Amino acid sequence: MSTSASAPADGSLSEKQRRILQFLRERADDQTYFKSRLIGEELGMTAKEVGTNMTAIQEGDFEIDVEKWGYSSSTTWMVSA
Repeated sequence: MSTSASAPADGSLSEKQRRILQFLRERADDQTYFKSRLIGEELGMTAKEVGTNMTAIQEGDFEIDVEKWGYSSSTTWMVSA
């Protein structure tokens, strides 16, 4: 994960990105792997919307690490706090 000084702060994220980030922060201590499809179902988004918006979270400095992990039946993300 990039931790450059130019990484976006929470306030620079879109509403969807903030909702995804909050979802991940709330669950990262108990869960490591998240499927885009299941995140989308919880947040009322499509898997594609989740995947597209995950890039900003992945590239930002938000005290969680996000890594694209797998692609079977929906992209899987490995998340650690």
